[in-house]
Parts: sequence; C-alpha cells; structure tokens
Amino acid sequence: MAKDTDALRDELKSLADTLEEVLSNSGDKSKEEMEKLRTKAQRALKDSRQRLSETGDALARQTREAAARADEYVHDNPWTGIGIGAAVGVVLGVLLARR
Repeated sequence: MAKDTDALRDELKSLADTLEEVLSNSGDKSKEEMEKLRTKAQRALKDSRQRLSETGDALARQTREAAARADEYVHDNPWTGIGIGAAVGVVLGVLLARR
C-alpha cells in the first residue's frame, strides 16, 4: 500500500510541476509555445487521471481483501473477535470520556 501511496504522491507532484510551468510561462510565450505547453499539461492531466484511477482501484481491492481476511478470522475465532472488539470499545470509551 505504501508503494501505491508513493506513486500517487509522485504523480500529483509531476502534475503540479507541469501546471506550475504552464502558469508561470504563460505571459511571455508565443502562441505556438503556449499550445505546446497546453498539450503537455493536457497529457499530464490525462495520465494523472488514469494513474489515480488505477491507484484507487488497487486501494479498493486491497481494502476488500483485508476486510475479507478480517471477516474470515472473526468467523474462525469468534471469541477472540469479541475480545478484540470489547478492548477497542473500552479504549475508545476511556479516550472519549477524557475529553
């Protein structure tokens, strides 16, 4: 999951850099150069959207797999699951009561 997060962070940084370049150079460029920058920005945006979609799908898949494993564990070990749930409830209750 960390790999997906790092890839997402890198992709967003690349997109931000490209858009920053477009914005900072928009005042002193010719129409042809502006069109090149615009094309580059559109391509970066399209690539970013695709990668964000892929990353979101991968994270959703990993979440579903983790939930399925947790569900299987609780079905195999119901008393352990009840104990863990009770312990989490007590800890949250204590933390919320202190506020």
